[in-house]
Amino acid sequence: MSYCVNCGVELESSLKVCPLCNTPVINPNETNSDTVPSPYPSDIGQVESVKRKDLGILIAVVLTTTAVTCLLLNLLIFNSLLWSLIVIGSCLCLFVFTFPAVFYSRMPVWAMLLADGASVAVFLYLITFVTGSDVWFRHLGLPTVALITVLAEVFPLSGRFFHYTVLSCALCLFIEIPAFCVTLELLIRHYLKQPCFITWSAVVLTVCVIIDFALITILAKKRLRNEVRRRLHF
Repeated sequence: MSYCVNCGVELESSLKVCPLCNTPVINPNETNSDTVPSPYPSDIGQVESVKRKDLGILIAVVLTTTAVTCLLLNLLIFNSLLWSLIVIGSCLCLFVFTFPAVFYSRMPVWAMLLADGASVAVFLYLITFVTGSDVWFRHLGLPTVALITVLAEVFPLSGRFFHYTVLSCALCLFIEIPAFCVTLELLIRHYLKQPCFITWSAVVLTVCVIIDFALITILAKKRLRNEVRRRLHF
């Protein structure tokens, strides 16, 4: 039993039109979906993705505006200390760090790391104008940045000649960690004019040496190497 959707009169199953108001009788089970217009728009609206160039322009504008406005504020109002150099150095580092991902993605990794280290060194040098002394920069800041940059460059440069695996990368990392800690402690002691011997870095060195010999043993034994890869799923 069906009823007219317009006037509500009871309809016979064979009727195609309501006898009272001439409203077409539509049976949803017999309706051809291809002939009935869809209530939804045919064009699917999509938001255009942001291009890398547009994102780079935005980042450059924000960083440049921040540096310039802070410099003007420092020179014209709060001019007792050159604090704006710290902001300018921070903006420079952020720009250099984001440059490969936004502007030039084909930049080699070793060049990226070198540029990052140089930008951090420039940032630390700008801080010397605020502190009024560059002794800490020459004896501690610059050597530390250079050390980190050199240790970081080992991976991309040696990767051009050797095939790295997860285990070999871990071995290289646990060799660099004690080298960094020992050198850093010696630099700090030299800057503070203390006797050059290691204390806290010796603990790091001991732990890393144990891990290094364990990794060397695993890499040397094929069955151990395969078992570790199987259990750690790499």
